[in-house]
Amino acid sequence: MASEFQRRKVVGVFRAMDVDGDGRLTEADFQALARRWMAVAGSVDPERLACLMTGWWTVLQSASDTDGDNAITIDEVLHVVEGLGDRADAVFGTADAMFEAIDLDGDGLISRSEYGALIETWNGTPTATDEVFPRLDLDGDGHLTRDEFRTHWTEFWAGDNPNAPGTYVFGALVE
Repeated sequence: MASEFQRRKVVGVFRAMDVDGDGRLTEADFQALARRWMAVAGSVDPERLACLMTGWWTVLQSASDTDGDNAITIDEVLHVVEGLGDRADAVFGTADAMFEAIDLDGDGLISRSEYGALIETWNGTPTATDEVFPRLDLDGDGHLTRDEFRTHWTEFWAGDNPNAPGTYVFGALVE
């Protein structure tokens, strides 16, 4: 069973993805997410980015839609999250895909501004990130490498430490 802390982290991400606010993720929510990402695609091929975002729907649906209703509830997502600690390959795969989506200029690094674009695109609204980025930029060099991002992504999805920097990979936690 997911801890209360894990639940709190995932609920914030779930709400950002649930575009219509009906408490269920559907293919339409992922299509809306893809449209938001395509609007900020930078040097990333917009069609590839759309396929990446909508492809998550297929993966998540096959892993978590236990009742077969073509919609995913927070409890179904949490069921999948509970097993991610044993699936480093899956976590790294999504981290790498997300890294590519965020690296808008294609330089192999995520800058402070690219991270800000990630959070605003994910949430669908302007979001302050000035206090969060330094928590992720552990060496203070002004960017995140792929390895740093993988570590943070894993801390978020498979971790249960509220003090881990990856707790903030999707921005400040929503109360």
